[in-house]
This record gives sequence, structure tokens and C-alpha cells, in this order.
Amino acid sequence: MTPMHFTFSSAFILGLMGLAFHRTHLLSALLCLEGMMLSLFIATALWSLQLESIAYSAAPMLLLAFSACEASAGLALLVATARTHGTDHLQNLNLLQC
Repeated sequence: MTPMHFTFSSAFILGLMGLAFHRTHLLSALLCLEGMMLSLFIATALWSLQLESIAYSAAPMLLLAFSACEASAGLALLVATARTHGTDHLQNLNLLQC
């Protein structure tokens, strides 16, 4: 495993561990998701550069577009949650209550 692959793998795993173990605020969960998506974007961009194929060159841009849509939807949910509940603590969000 090259140091470059180790760096991107560890960045993805750190984001995944942060998402799994540090879920107190919705904003921290969204930041962990964004870190994971950024590491995937850089990994797919470098992978398409290493293959030197035009067929895989659109994959990083598609991933980046989906990441931007996910970030905007997450921020919209964060704003809506902060307005209705007054906080972004994930423990206070119970979807079974009316």
C-alpha cells in the first residue's frame, strides 16, 4: 500500500469513526460525512488519473455533484432542526414524537 493510498484510506476511516462514535451534534455528523465524501472524491480523481482512461474521468465530477447536493440537504435539515427544536443535539431528536 502506497503512502497516498494509506492517507486516503485513513481519512475515510477517521470520518467513519467520527460518524460512528462522536454523534452528539448534527453538525459534527455532517462534517464527518463531508470528510468521507472529500476523501472519496480525491481517491476517485487520482484513480482516474492513474488509469489514464477517458471513460472514468466523469466519475469524480459526478461524485462531487452528489456531495454538493448532500451538503445542501444536510444544511437545510440542520437549519430546520435548529428552528423547530432550538438545538442540533441528536439525542433530542425523536422522530416518533409529534
